[in-house]
Amino acid sequence: MADFFGSILWLIVALGILVTFHEYGHYWMARKMGVKVLRFSVGFGKALWSRKAKDGTEYIIAAIPLGGYIKMLDEREGEIPATELEYAFNRKTLGQRTAIIAAGPIFNLVLAVIAFWVMYMVGIPELRPLIGKVEGISATAGIHPGDTIIQVDGTAIKTLSHARLALVGPALDRRDIPVTVSDASGLESTYILPLSKLDDSFEEQNLLADIGLIPWRPQLPPIIDQVSPGSPAAAAGLRQGDVILSVAGQEVSDWAYIGPLIAKYGSADKALAIQIRREGQQQGVLIQPVLSSDSGPERLVIGVSAIPLSAEQQQLLSQLWIQLRYPPIEAFSNAASESWRLTTTTLGMLVRMLVGKASLQNISGPITIAQVANQSAKMGLSSFLFFLGLISLSLGILNLLPIPVLDGGHLMYYLAEAIKGSPVSEKTQIAGQYLGLFMLLGLMGLAFFNDILRLLG
Repeated sequence: MADFFGSILWLIVALGILVTFHEYGHYWMARKMGVKVLRFSVGFGKALWSRKAKDGTEYIIAAIPLGGYIKMLDEREGEIPATELEYAFNRKTLGQRTAIIAAGPIFNLVLAVIAFWVMYMVGIPELRPLIGKVEGISATAGIHPGDTIIQVDGTAIKTLSHARLALVGPALDRRDIPVTVSDASGLESTYILPLSKLDDSFEEQNLLADIGLIPWRPQLPPIIDQVSPGSPAAAAGLRQGDVILSVAGQEVSDWAYIGPLIAKYGSADKALAIQIRREGQQQGVLIQPVLSSDSGPERLVIGVSAIPLSAEQQQLLSQLWIQLRYPPIEAFSNAASESWRLTTTTLGMLVRMLVGKASLQNISGPITIAQVANQSAKMGLSSFLFFLGLISLSLGILNLLPIPVLDGGHLMYYLAEAIKGSPVSEKTQIAGQYLGLFMLLGLMGLAFFNDILRLLG
C-alpha cells in the first residue's frame, strides 16, 4: 500500500514539473511574441487552485494531473475587441506562431539537459560494463569472461547502461558490429559481434542475455546463512545451512535466482513449493511469501539471507561500481551527450516500432511511469533526476510527432502553410483533430494495455 501511494505521489510530482516546464515554454514564447495569454493551467478538469494576475492571465492547478494547457487570445475562439487584435495568436506571423508552438517541446529538451547536468554534479552510481559470463554469438566472436566493454560500434562506453543503449539498435537491425573490450591486464581487443545471427526469439528486454554477454555479479551458492525471526521461512522450519535446490519446480544453481523465482511464481495469498537439502537429505516445504519494502521497492520475500561474499568478491564488487561525478562545465558537456544519446536511441526505437523491428511492448503508460518514479525517488536524488530527464526527453519527442492535437501536428500544418502560401483550411484542421485524437487514444490504450500486462506478468 505504501508503494501504491508513493507511486501516485511521485507521478504527480514528476508530471507537475514536466507539464509546468512544457507549458511555460509556450507561455514564455507567446509573451515574447506579443500574444496575450488568458489561461495557464497545470492539469485538466476542475480547478483546485486559481489566481488571476494583473496582466489578465489566469493561473490554475487542476484536478487531473495528466497534462496541461495555455489558452491564448485568438479570433477563432470568439470575438475580440479591436484594441486587442494585435495581441491575438492568429494575427501573428507564421514564424512567430511556429516559435510559440515549438517552444513547449524545446523546453522539455532543455529540462532534460538541466536534470542530467545537476545529476552529474551530484553524482550518480553506475555499473562498469564488466562481463562475467560469455555465451552464444558473443563467445563465437571471441569475447572472454572478465573483459570490460569500452566501445560499441564506434561509441565510447563507460557504463553498463550505455552498453545496453549502444547494442539495442544494431541487435534489432540484426547488424554485425565491432565491439572493443579490455581484459584484466588492460590489453584492448576488437571483435565483430555477429548480431545478424540472432534468431526470432530475441527480445529487447533480454538484450544482454540473448546476445550472450552476462554482466559480472558475485556467484553465491544457494545456502541459507540467516533466517529472520518470525519470517515465512522461520515458520516453515528453514534453518542455517539449508541448501535451496528449487523454487516452484525451477532449479536453483545460484543465490541470485531465488529472488526472481519467488517474484515470478510466488503470491501473497498462496504457498510456494521449495525443495531444500539438509544434512544430505532432500525435502520439500511450503512457504507463504509476504510483501516487504524494507530494502527498496515492494516485493515478495521469505526471510532468508545468503552467506557473506568472500574477500575477493567484495573487492571485485567495490570495483564494479563507479561514481559519475563531474565539475560544472564537464557535467554540462556530459549532460548534453547523454541527452543526445537518449534522443537518438528513442527516435531509433520509434522508427523500429513503426516498421515492426521493435516490440510495441516498449510503450509504457502512467502505471509503469508511476512505479518507476517511485523506485527512482527511493534510490536518491540523482536517480530521480535521471528519470525526470528521460521522461522529459520522451515527452518532448512525443509532442514533436506529426500527430494533429499534438504540437508536432500544429507544426505540420505550419509547414504546409509555408509551402502553399496560405493556412490549412479549417475543415482540414477539424478532420485532423479527430484523426489525431483517435491516434492518441489508440496510443494511450496500448500504453495502458502494456501496463496491465506488466502488472499481471
